[in-house]
Amino acid sequence: MAARSVWAVRRLVQRLLASKAASEGRGWPHSFSTATQRTAGEDCSSEDPPDELGPSLAERTLKLKAVKLEKEVQDLTMRYQRAVADGENIRRRTQRCVEDAKIFGIQSFCKDLVEVADILEKTTEYISEETEPGDQKLTLEKIFRGLSLLEAKLKSVFAKHGLEKMTPIGDKYDPHEHELICHVPAGVGVQPGTVALVRQDGYKLHGRTIRLARVEVAVESQRRL
Repeated sequence: MAARSVWAVRRLVQRLLASKAASEGRGWPHSFSTATQRTAGEDCSSEDPPDELGPSLAERTLKLKAVKLEKEVQDLTMRYQRAVADGENIRRRTQRCVEDAKIFGIQSFCKDLVEVADILEKTTEYISEETEPGDQKLTLEKIFRGLSLLEAKLKSVFAKHGLEKMTPIGDKYDPHEHELICHVPAGVGVQPGTVALVRQDGYKLHGRTIRLARVEVAVESQRRL
């Protein structure tokens, strides 16, 4: 800016001198005028500052912003890669937990059934043992006690794990809970459309039917005229 201002002042001084000489009529030599103009031109060309003196403030600001944005992009890329890796690890752990739950989900139920198996094994041992004819009554009593204990234990295990036996006798027929085997004439005190006899018990697990009860349903008997 200083060089450009000096050059402008010189041009202004030259114009003022030329204007004064013309008004006084003295007449400057042509050679001097030409030399002066040539010198002025050379001064102009030599004193004219270059258009670019270096990077401007705006360029430096843009470069700083570019460097900052590049660092932010690198940081976000690293965070994204880390998040993807963490998500993959979580997915694998979850999948492993689901597989373990499928395999060991009935572990508690099986542990309780082992006790039932122990009772059944002891009961069968009484049957397989050779006994004297007079001891048959005692053996049958032991077998009965063993079977009674086995039934009680089974009911306890079923109740503990939410397994419930359905007793639909007298209930209205429900195809979601009952499997119809046949129809039977409704007897005394039996309403048509209700379960008259259960051939095989049904079971529910936490309120969901897992085995239908096989039943016979009562129907109104036809009267002969």
